[in-house]
Amino acid sequence: MAQLALSAARRWAQMPLPLRIAVVYLIARLVTTGFLLFAASASTSLSRFGADAGLADFVLGWDAQWYWLVAESGYPSTLELTDAGTVVENQWAFMPVFAYAAKAIGFLFGSWGVGAFLLSFVAGYLACLALHRLLRDRIGSSAALWAVVFFAAGPLAAMFQVGYAETLFLLLLFLALDAVIRRRYAWLYLLLPIMAFTRPGILAFALLLGLHGIARWMNRRREPLTAVEIVHIVATAALATVAGFSWQVIAGLVTGDMGAYLATELAWRQHWISGGVAGFVPFEGWIQASQFWFAQWGIPAWWGPIGLAVIVVATGLALLRSPQVRALGLDLRLWSASYLLYLLAVFFPQSSTFRLLLPISPLWGAVAVPRSRLWRLSVLALCFVGQGVWISFVYALGNTFWQVP
Repeated sequence: MAQLALSAARRWAQMPLPLRIAVVYLIARLVTTGFLLFAASASTSLSRFGADAGLADFVLGWDAQWYWLVAESGYPSTLELTDAGTVVENQWAFMPVFAYAAKAIGFLFGSWGVGAFLLSFVAGYLACLALHRLLRDRIGSSAALWAVVFFAAGPLAAMFQVGYAETLFLLLLFLALDAVIRRRYAWLYLLLPIMAFTRPGILAFALLLGLHGIARWMNRRREPLTAVEIVHIVATAALATVAGFSWQVIAGLVTGDMGAYLATELAWRQHWISGGVAGFVPFEGWIQASQFWFAQWGIPAWWGPIGLAVIVVATGLALLRSPQVRALGLDLRLWSASYLLYLLAVFFPQSSTFRLLLPISPLWGAVAVPRSRLWRLSVLALCFVGQGVWISFVYALGNTFWQVP
């Protein structure tokens, strides 16, 4: 038995890395499919998907419907209003790249849903390859592979198999981060505009580039900083900033209302804030949500901002002081901080919070750093447990606004 195990380990080690990652990815997808099939069997008439739910329903469920609507109908030139005069939910909250790329692929199969599934599935595998490349020079190939295992099998692994833009964005993001780390800034001129029109988050990358430029300037004696690199860093940061605000401008020009995009995004908050939302104020969403959730749990609402402050400080200390996180290198820590600050500024935390944390997936590398087999297998087990709970919550039971993936 020991000899067989040793032989299998040797064959695994000799297998080309892309094939090893493909094996990991396919096994993870089979596990996710099992959870989705269980969710389909557990779905009832009270669920959003009904008593006869199937995998195809899940692929096209929740936000995938909005991407499908973008692909089929485009974006509205007139914003529909509620009786109270506020903007209703509409397609402007969803970027066009995934919707139309899925339509192009789906044209070959006569189905947008098939195109969306294939795009998410293939982009997910390529994102696994990109994540390994991003991490291997920092934590070693073995730990990087374990990070890929956690990423592919994580609690939000259903995103690899449904019509959401997440995996495509993650692929582009990992490639862009790799370009920054390897000082191949020219690639950013191609990647950043595509990222900007895939899903929100490009402004966080603009902040990263600014912080990266400052760090490189401060360390220029240890790592020479050329004039060409300075130009690239400044230009790509400017490009990311312009691209980050361009969707708002496009929505404003098409609808004739320069506040159309922000009003659309705020339409989703109306489910949570009694009395409606007056307008967008940076960082206000998390304060409002902390009060809302604490009140839901029977805790005085004024404790909410205090609890939020504790979480923010603890997260900051983890990024600054944790040796496992520090092992990932400065740029990945700066990205994680930039993206979390971006979420803190613009997001209202609710059931989609976990999905919106996917762009900090490089932090799986920190989880994979400890070499204990017990630790890694325990993390993997928790990933599967989290995956089962999450899929059950938003697909088998999902029937209301606080069960959105």
